[in-house]
Amino acid sequence: MRHKIRGRKLHRPTDQRLALFANLACSLIEHEQIETTLAKAKDLRSFVEKMITLGKANTLASRRQALSFLRQEESVKKIFIVLAPRYAKRNGGYTRVIKSGFRTGDSAAMAYIELLDRDAAVKGARQKADVASKKIDAPVTGAPQAEAKSAAPSGVVKPTVDKGTKGAAKQTAAPKATAHRKVLGP
Repeated sequence: MRHKIRGRKLHRPTDQRLALFANLACSLIEHEQIETTLAKAKDLRSFVEKMITLGKANTLASRRQALSFLRQEESVKKIFIVLAPRYAKRNGGYTRVIKSGFRTGDSAAMAYIELLDRDAAVKGARQKADVASKKIDAPVTGAPQAEAKSAAPSGVVKPTVDKGTKGAAKQTAAPKATAHRKVLGP
């Protein structure tokens, strides 16, 4: 019987498991939403919530304790500067785990883990990046088509926009994916 035994081993030694959760925690703090397996998401929740609680203390000792686990200064700064004030009135429960189906390769249960009350600036920055990537692909406005074609380097054809088809499908950038987690857009 497994009475009073918390957490999962995830088929890893302790040092590898802690390194995995430190990296997942840094990714979650940076992007505020990631996709991983359901078991990892459920265990990751406790690590991230402890780090945010340390950020609410805002002492040198708590900053050093967070840095010793996360090992990335940018993530620690975001905890203390952005996340701790955001969750100052909340007594816990800073994350949400949402099941997202099963992975196609091995049918592992997948889930999104995200911070509650995600920052609108993070969402806005991703939308601006998507818009900027679309502007690069679009032809120069105000220039005739002949000039736009001549301005392109040889061998590169710029796509033209047909103004008559308003119902055309939009091109969106695919989210960045890795083997064990996927970063999501807004």
